[in-house]
Amino acid sequence: MTDSPTVLVITSLEDVTTDLVLNELYGRGVPAVRLDPAVDFPDLASISAQIEGARLAGGLTTPTRRLDLSAVRSVYWRRPSPYGGASRVTSPEQQFAVEQCRAGYTGILTALTALHVNDLFRNRAADYKPAQLTTAARCGFTVPKSIVTNDPAEAEKFVAAHEAVIYKPVHGVHLTDERGRSRTVWTSLVDVHELDDSIALCPHLFQACVPKVADIRLAAVGDRMFATRIDKEGDHLDWRYDQRLITFSPISVSPAIRASVRSYLHAFGLVFGAFDFAFDSAGRWWFLECNPNGQWAFVDRPTTQAIATALADTLQKGTTA
Repeated sequence: MTDSPTVLVITSLEDVTTDLVLNELYGRGVPAVRLDPAVDFPDLASISAQIEGARLAGGLTTPTRRLDLSAVRSVYWRRPSPYGGASRVTSPEQQFAVEQCRAGYTGILTALTALHVNDLFRNRAADYKPAQLTTAARCGFTVPKSIVTNDPAEAEKFVAAHEAVIYKPVHGVHLTDERGRSRTVWTSLVDVHELDDSIALCPHLFQACVPKVADIRLAAVGDRMFATRIDKEGDHLDWRYDQRLITFSPISVSPAIRASVRSYLHAFGLVFGAFDFAFDSAGRWWFLECNPNGQWAFVDRPTTQAIATALADTLQKGTTA
């Protein structure tokens, strides 16, 4: 059984972003175990955790390793496969088993006395846009006027009151069409004449459109911050729409933004956050959102490597208190 301080990485095999962090850890000789609970349990891995007071004792077994749970120094929560996604759940018994797996395996892993990047439940709490926007304002960020509503009259009133308004989903959802192709709802301008009673079907997020000249993605790993300016060709508001038309360049972070980022991470209890800002001609950074588990490996190579190094530093230090 491996009893040296180990980094436990929770993600799918398809997560190539995590490979950068693992390569950094392996290069330093830091033991790391990669696990995708919904896929690996119970056929490829097993776990046994004894509750002894305030700690868990026991072991995690994978095809290549057996890990002492008390030796986990840090847990890197990335993008594991969803439970029940690999096979069709067709009976009450199968549904029972899926829910027991979700609660049992996740329950053990979240209870490990180690540094969690980020704590799974703090990730979930920080993933709601209304909480993001109000917290950002309290932390000193400049935030666009926004409304979340399923009332068509309130939506129309908000759109009419502002010179330009954009729509974005309240939460990102992976969609596919009848052929299995991915579909995305992009951030887009709203015309008041496009609004109808279908708004009543679910909450919608509308924001006053920021007259931006560029976007900024900032990855924060504790007190270390890495900001990238994103410039694009064309007039589409959402830079993700066609990433062949965007360019990246590092941008410095002011003391005021640094202070707000630290305050925001502290408010949600996060170690890591991927912040999105709109950058206007006056040099103001407008807070748009913070994905507590956002992507970061798509920016320029030096910045990507710096983020991977910062995450590896944090995970290597960890804690086994």
